[in-house]
Amino acid sequence: MIAFANLWRLLSPAVFATMAVMRFTKMHGLGNDYVYVDCFHERVGDPPALARAVSDRHYGIGSDGLILICPSTTADVRMEMYNVDGSRGQMCGNGIRCVAKYAFDHGLARRNPMRIETDAGVLTVDLLLADGRVSAARVNMGRPRMAPTDLPTTLRPEEMIDHLVEVRGRKLPMTCVSMGNPHAVVFVASLEEVDLARDGAFLENHEIFPERCNVHFVRVNARDDVTIRTWERGSGATLACGTGASAVCVAGALTRRTERRITAHLPGGDLALDWDARDDCVYMTGPAVEVFSGEWPAA
Repeated sequence: MIAFANLWRLLSPAVFATMAVMRFTKMHGLGNDYVYVDCFHERVGDPPALARAVSDRHYGIGSDGLILICPSTTADVRMEMYNVDGSRGQMCGNGIRCVAKYAFDHGLARRNPMRIETDAGVLTVDLLLADGRVSAARVNMGRPRMAPTDLPTTLRPEEMIDHLVEVRGRKLPMTCVSMGNPHAVVFVASLEEVDLARDGAFLENHEIFPERCNVHFVRVNARDDVTIRTWERGSGATLACGTGASAVCVAGALTRRTERRITAHLPGGDLALDWDARDDCVYMTGPAVEVFSGEWPAA
């Protein structure tokens, strides 16, 4: 299929014919969408600049960021993630499922389970197949990290769980968890009282997070059921966040608000989370969808 980014070639085919192009694929996990580039076959010279350009929802392809699928010397493939603002992200739970789907469906790697190298380490992904293609995946997200230096944060260790943070005059309980990237989980009685853009940006850039933070507002519906609204560092409001949902699973269990196995409802759909007591790892299961492929003028 032809991407919207290519419509201009219809107006100037002679000009377009003289330019090099880069192939891309748009994919999403629960609406958390990224532009994916197969760096086994394509070259990206300036990933931060490309991320800013393709992510723009008015003048670009439109996405929550850019993910490069690259060769790896330690795993089946390597994943590099860039946010809307061009900043580098360590990991993306929805993104890694799509990386696994692309790699398997397009023949870059056919191993199941698949090992994917990320900036947060090498993670294992169990592929769920339908008619020989990946429809969903179960990801071992690794062990949560709870030291202040892991986020990082200026909080003391004893302040990492249910720390009261003031947001627009209200003191709300916040638990900090690193899943390879930093997360602040704030439990609220009503999500309707949350101004996601204002409150999320405030906490993302709070002085206690010197490298900023991903922020999640959570309503507990039952011991095994939560609803989440997410403000991602460097991207803003997103329909889903896999590492964030994993952090919510950990935070809920640590504070005894939930069980270790939960269903998380996000604007884009549901994720199944399990903080397994046997190995201390969080397992996340959810879909991966390929939307379309196209061409982008190469730098």
